[in-house]
Amino acid sequence: MAAAKKAVLGPLVGAVDQGTSSTRFLVFNSKTAELLSHHQVEIKQEFPREGWVEQDPKEILHSVYECVEKTCEKLGQLNIDISNIKAIGVSNQRETTVVWDKLTGEPLYNAVVWLDLRTQSTVESLSKRIPGNNNFVKSKTGLPLSTYFSAVKLRWILDNVRKVQKAVEENRALFGTVDSWLIWSLTGGVNGGVHCTDVTNASRTMLFNIHSLEWDKELCEFFGIPMEILPNVRSSSEIYGLMKISHSLKAGALEGVPISGCLGDQSAALVGQMCFQDGQAKNTYGTGCFLLCNTGHKCVFSEHGLLTTVAYKLGRNKPVFYALEGSVAIAGAVIRWLRDNLGIIKTSEEIEKLAKEVGTSYGCYFVPAFSGLYAPYWDPSARGIICGLTQFTNKCHIAFAALEAVCFQTREILDAMNRDCGIPLSHLQVDGGMTSNKILMQLQADILYIPVVKPSMPETTALGAAMAAGAAEGVGVWSLEPEDLSAVTMERFEPQINAEESEIRYSTWKKAVMKSMGWVTTQSPESGIP
Repeated sequence: MAAAKKAVLGPLVGAVDQGTSSTRFLVFNSKTAELLSHHQVEIKQEFPREGWVEQDPKEILHSVYECVEKTCEKLGQLNIDISNIKAIGVSNQRETTVVWDKLTGEPLYNAVVWLDLRTQSTVESLSKRIPGNNNFVKSKTGLPLSTYFSAVKLRWILDNVRKVQKAVEENRALFGTVDSWLIWSLTGGVNGGVHCTDVTNASRTMLFNIHSLEWDKELCEFFGIPMEILPNVRSSSEIYGLMKISHSLKAGALEGVPISGCLGDQSAALVGQMCFQDGQAKNTYGTGCFLLCNTGHKCVFSEHGLLTTVAYKLGRNKPVFYALEGSVAIAGAVIRWLRDNLGIIKTSEEIEKLAKEVGTSYGCYFVPAFSGLYAPYWDPSARGIICGLTQFTNKCHIAFAALEAVCFQTREILDAMNRDCGIPLSHLQVDGGMTSNKILMQLQADILYIPVVKPSMPETTALGAAMAAGAAEGVGVWSLEPEDLSAVTMERFEPQINAEESEIRYSTWKKAVMKSMGWVTTQSPESGIP
């Protein structure tokens, strides 16, 4: 029987999904898109100083090895032959910046995470050098100058970390976002590792021209970044290299398998939600919240605080697609904060129970501007506030307000998207870890006042990376033709409150946001480096 079962499955595709708070490896059936097995490991975040967020690149890499190994073991228990894995895709937290030594394979500094704020003064001094009448940074990259993107993080590292300066001088340094670090390491590292990235990740560095699809000399000069440390930019779906793991891990079982898909996590979710048509959109609830709308082959520039970014390019000779993006820094991270910093829940799942107990925030509003405010405000000086407190307020109300905050922030970016596109979305496609929270999904439908639609398999980010890998030229086990894409079962949440109540709550939220803004002044102690 076992042999028969092994034969039935056909080609499988693996996906590494390296997020801000965890790493996963998932294996899909390329013919049915069914998830067969996966393993997940939480990643430590280090906060060495106020506003600083770092991760250990080696811990990130080892978490990938561990997830691959454990998933392969689980497949073995299910009697599934791992030699059926024909390709591997990589999806990753974007913007997070890694610099490593190409001779030793060792990181030269911790990864500076996208949420990190240490570069605020770097941003301020750079912005003085952009002519008011010609914001060439924004017109070339689609991005506002912000602590969020890689170029300013890299600039800070070059200015402040002697080890990195020395490695650059001696031509030993390589820069990359997390995808580049992983692909280089997984394809052999010091033994011939491939130093590359894809167009979606490159478009988040602020060094990449999204029109010509190449590193931009003028931008590199502006930020003072030596071009020789940058990875080669490739499409999101092609064979970059083969798995070649230098140590004796069981992960070595995948030796020789092509790594053939690479997408920043939000692009991967757009692909995994099958948003291939102009005007289709998805919202992913992870550490942050990211609403992306496919704008087809044209770059649409926002009038309302959204980013213009590369959505995907699914093959060397395939056309590039662009997206408008609404980025919210803190969504799931607020739940982790309630768990790790306040200790009012022991596991993230408990938030639903607390919120259910009260069923309302009772006039309490929580603006989690821990890393300033991203879209649509882009106010780096905002900080988190909890307001509207009375003696009646308890931890359940704060838990409920935290969930509402995720929904209100989504409504703000959805409103901006509707204004930019001119055609309001009739429903919202959602995915990501938090979507398993039914209270959150119902709240989201109530606050947006449109239905919220969620696929029954929430791992769309990994699915998107697997699709890109399986569809790559030379792999060809996954068809992206519309007639071949498997129908996805969906769960729908319809709005249940009246529109008027929805509007009142939303306008109170906006009042709270105003109170969180302009909090940090340059004189504040936190902006100085001790």
